[in-house]
Amino acid sequence: MTLHLNHSYRIHFLIGIIFIITSHLTFAQSYPNRSIRLVVPFTAGGGTDIAARIVSQRLSEQLGVAIVVDNRNGAGGIIGTDIVAKSAPDGYTLGLVSSSHSINISLHKSLPYDTVKDFTPISLVVYAPGMLVTTLSLPVSNLKEFISLAKSKPNQLTYGSAGNGTPTHLAMELLKSIAKIDINHVPYKGAGSLLPDLLNGQIVAAIPSAASVISMIQSGKIRGIAVTSITRTAAAPNIPTMSESGLNGYDANSWYGMVGPAQVPSVIVKRIHSEIQIALKTTQVSDKLIALALDPVGNTPEQFLARIRNEIKKWERIIQSSGAKLD
Repeated sequence: MTLHLNHSYRIHFLIGIIFIITSHLTFAQSYPNRSIRLVVPFTAGGGTDIAARIVSQRLSEQLGVAIVVDNRNGAGGIIGTDIVAKSAPDGYTLGLVSSSHSINISLHKSLPYDTVKDFTPISLVVYAPGMLVTTLSLPVSNLKEFISLAKSKPNQLTYGSAGNGTPTHLAMELLKSIAKIDINHVPYKGAGSLLPDLLNGQIVAAIPSAASVISMIQSGKIRGIAVTSITRTAAAPNIPTMSESGLNGYDANSWYGMVGPAQVPSVIVKRIHSEIQIALKTTQVSDKLIALALDPVGNTPEQFLARIRNEIKKWERIIQSSGAKLD
């Protein structure tokens, strides 16, 4: 009887394993069979939104289904990111998060989600350097002159950001800390919201993503001063880095990456990841991104997770050393 039970158990166990494997393969082969929602936790017109629309258009063509970009701005990216965390882990709700994903944990006493545990990292998509820009009426042409002017007028200049605690906020706070200048902060509801006021002089400076302002710089509407990455961007090779301009060691390079809620099946993660890597290598996507000062990256889910963890530690140090805090 015992031998019979053991033999029967082994047969049922093998049948179960085969069923699970077959089910996963069938699930992977049928995915996707309806539209996918890509949540962007910032307003339309910002760098994250621009990257999302370029990449999602190509992914839609590759996957054969519509990818709907859903802008859910608020609380420095927390509102939209929380929507992703609490969505069904079926691959039909994804998010394109930015460096804010690793920043918010150090700025808020509590978050409605766990920055690491409540998400499935899929791939880093692009590096997105910021750029210090000013109104044309501000009498500066380089970073040294900007800093000198700010020192001569403490707390008289105003800069805008995409919101408290966003990379556009912390990049300027890092600049203020290193250069020892005082400039008033005006938080907006997204990068797209601050640009009109920058154009008309309501604020005199900002450090938005280079992607969101490169066209305005090229058309002569605003002035590009310096980029936040450690190397220049190919989209604006004549604009120096902060470090080149005198702020040695300054590095506030941002990134955008694709995530899903926790426990997305590995077969779905592999499918999405593979399609992202293919999309980033096409000229249709890479040329558009590079022209907008967005550097295509693409990496493994494991590498992306490591990046998120490292960025949490990095921004925690910067926040503490700069004294940046929510208003």
